[in-house]
Amino acid sequence: MDAVLPREPRQVDSAVVATWWDGPRIRPGVALVLQIGTATQPPVNINTLVDQSGNITIPLLLQEPVACDGLTLEALRAKLTKEYSKYYRQPQISVTFAPFDASRGSGVVSPWGTVTVMGEVANPGPVNIPSTMELPVTKALQLAGGVKPFADKEHVRVSRCDRDGRQTRTIVDLNEIGQDGRVDKDMILRAGDVVWVPETWY
Repeated sequence: MDAVLPREPRQVDSAVVATWWDGPRIRPGVALVLQIGTATQPPVNINTLVDQSGNITIPLLLQEPVACDGLTLEALRAKLTKEYSKYYRQPQISVTFAPFDASRGSGVVSPWGTVTVMGEVANPGPVNIPSTMELPVTKALQLAGGVKPFADKEHVRVSRCDRDGRQTRTIVDLNEIGQDGRVDKDMILRAGDVVWVPETWY
């Protein structure tokens, strides 16, 4: 009997490639916690969500939306401090990421980035990286709804981009991890990785 060979991947979106991730940044869908006060006034705590335009709106404090897409927390803090200095003396501002909770809805994304899962999974698309930065391949596939019945579990491909833009690919064998207990083979993903689950044919 001939060995079962993996079918060549079909319907691969060539525009979806692994990308380099340079650390957590503010982007649409990220939840923030702001603490704003002055030397003489107690701080006001504000929970806000970055809208799809990359802006935040701070009711009663600043009337215009504040652009923050792509900024670090420190960069946004400095920007808000500069703006508030026009109206208050010695503004004291802190900015943190809100605890990430995927149950808040599909509009909320992780500030620690995402991986893209494609191919023979129930729900292909982005999967959020948790704050622990620990997301093995098997967990990512679980969060993508699990693999389909005809998925090639022995040839799951992980594409990764390094700082210089070089693309590398690693094959992960789910059977080796699950059936043989080789949890050390369960590759820890990084933000920007692309996971492709091919289809088998018989």
